[in-house]
Amino acid sequence: MLNKNRDSKFVIYQVLYIFVITVLALKGADLDLRRVALEEETVSKSVRDSLISVLDSLYSLGIDFSIKIDPNVVVENEQMREQLAALNKKLEVLKDYVPPTPPDQKKEEKVEEQTLLQSPISVKQTFIQYTWNIARNTGTVPAGIYDPKNLNTPIVTVPPGQEKRFDLTDQTEVVLKFGSQEERIKVLPNKPPEVKIERVTTKMNSANIYVKELQRITVFKVTIIDQRPDQLKVTYTGPISVTGPVKDSNGNLIYNVSLKIANTENAFDSWLDKNGSLREADGRYKVNFFFNVLDEISKDKVQVGDSFFFTEFSN
Repeated sequence: MLNKNRDSKFVIYQVLYIFVITVLALKGADLDLRRVALEEETVSKSVRDSLISVLDSLYSLGIDFSIKIDPNVVVENEQMREQLAALNKKLEVLKDYVPPTPPDQKKEEKVEEQTLLQSPISVKQTFIQYTWNIARNTGTVPAGIYDPKNLNTPIVTVPPGQEKRFDLTDQTEVVLKFGSQEERIKVLPNKPPEVKIERVTTKMNSANIYVKELQRITVFKVTIIDQRPDQLKVTYTGPISVTGPVKDSNGNLIYNVSLKIANTENAFDSWLDKNGSLREADGRYKVNFFFNVLDEISKDKVQVGDSFFFTEFSN
């Protein structure tokens, strides 16, 4: 209560001080304060009413506010008038100012961070269409591989630290799910088999080429290259003898090819009677052979061939 009374007195003295300074600046003459306060044309009605209330309270306390001002001051102080006007505006703003109540600080909600798992399938692993594949799970959670057309049933589920074999058909990508995460993995196209035929002897470069020699040695080496050679069906046609296949260091299939027409000269003569049309303009006989390779899953088919040349059965 004591503080409130002090604040009231402070406001009263501030108002009186501003009033006196204003009168000095504007009037510059002897002035009856009660008369000024009651003169309606001197100040606005709201200011007048406020001053009347204050003065009545002070006069009731026996305080005399008769102020004598130097009559020689006749020049109005314009600078002080502007400063007082600015001060009055500030007081008008401050008297109604109510400090805002600081809002309650909301407790930050603790959001549990989700730990992102590293993909359990290495980027070095590749998946291929129309063949079997192996998925190795190097993570700590099970990994499921799904067809994008059916995300409800996995093609295969691989436990952590294990590997599993599974088949793919025409998928261009698969969806890998692990934990609460998922990612897409591209599936590589299954390339058609590649067949290479290489002549490995110079016997057919001579003027006289003997059937007996071409039947005794390897004349051609056939190499079949494929990412999944175990799903290939290899057939061949022509008068040939074939050994193999064996796999080289790259896993390719290797076949050795020799000529096979007749075991004796009489048998060769009989063969000539039936196939005399195979004689070329240079006097050599020419026979062809072919290798046919079928991928039994992708249905890709390749056919590659070459030719034998000879002149007679033996020397």
